Amino acid sequence: MTRKVALVTGAGSGIGRAVALALQGDGFDVVLVGRRKAALDETAHRAVSAGGTMLIAPADIGDPTAVGAVFADLERTFGRIDLLFNNAGTAAPAVPLDELAWEDWKRVVDVNLNGAFLCAKEAMRLMKRQSPRGGRIINNGSISAIAPRPFSAPYTATKHAMTGLTKSISLDGRADDIACSQIDIGNAATELTERMAAGILQANGTVMVEPRIDVAHVAEAVLYMARLPLSANVQFMTLMATTMPLVGRG
Repeated sequence: MTRKVALVTGAGSGIGRAVALALQGDGFDVVLVGRRKAALDETAHRAVSAGGTMLIAPADIGDPTAVGAVFADLERTFGRIDLLFNNAGTAAPAVPLDELAWEDWKRVVDVNLNGAFLCAKEAMRLMKRQSPRGGRIINNGSISAIAPRPFSAPYTATKHAMTGLTKSISLDGRADDIACSQIDIGNAATELTERMAAGILQANGTVMVEPRIDVAHVAEAVLYMARLPLSANVQFMTLMATTMPLVGRG
């Protein structure tokens, strides 16, 4: 049986790298997408010899032309896609909304939301016409899709929008055997969450050190979702540090 093919955005670091390596070790051929080629090269360098192949595809996922080129290259190389992990994300400076620069707002929306839409659009087009048809899309949401942090309007807005996108893909892809789910992660230990170890602003104005979890747990969770048959789906999963202040936050 032909190996399954996955595409991971934001694959040059953090959650994206961990998930890409877990998929590759499980036998998936993996397309690594991100803006920094050197970081993608490092991810590929860590691949296990017994796993699937890796294709490096540097691209700005907020650019429709660049995303189209990545999927065209994927189809030429592998002929199909079985899994898209929409992971790439960024945040704006933590400032009050009325002080937020338009450029910072647009940058977050372009990566977190527009990028996810563009990748899902191309993936669904290929999933519909390939044989056997269908596939799975897993969107990286956030705890912020459930409860926002102070001064996080762009990130929070895009993650709430991601939930709507996930539900719409689930509905629109149903007839073509396309499953879609979302994983909302609370404080995976990556470069992006290092500031939480020093203390982060809470809703009541205090600063608190928040616990983080090993990014390997995220990779294991996504791999579990990826292994499911298309007849089964984890619609939403919340994976969090047990003692982080989510329940009761605010």
